[in-house]
Amino acid sequence: MINNEENNEQQISIELSEEMATGSYTNLAIISHSPTEFVFDFIQMMPGAPKAKVRSRVLMHPMHAKRLLMALNENIQKFEEQFGEIDIHQGTVPMNFGPTGMA
Repeated sequence: MINNEENNEQQISIELSEEMATGSYTNLAIISHSPTEFVFDFIQMMPGAPKAKVRSRVLMHPMHAKRLLMALNENIQKFEEQFGEIDIHQGTVPMNFGPTGMA
């Protein structure tokens, strides 16, 4: 008899509310940590605005933060295989976004 751990995986039903499904745009993330948790603040900066709003804060156990890192690495590799390398310097926006105009 062969013990196959993959057959023993538990399936989870994940619910996504309509409000959460729309997501929120962020263009800055600040990550901090303590001995027991990682804190991810996802922020939206607006051009010319002196303040930026935290759109979401996620707290995670260090083990789950490392799993997130591994999953993100895997997904970036798959993305780049399909769409080409992500150039992290191409779309860099200065923190002040430059001058603002009126319409």
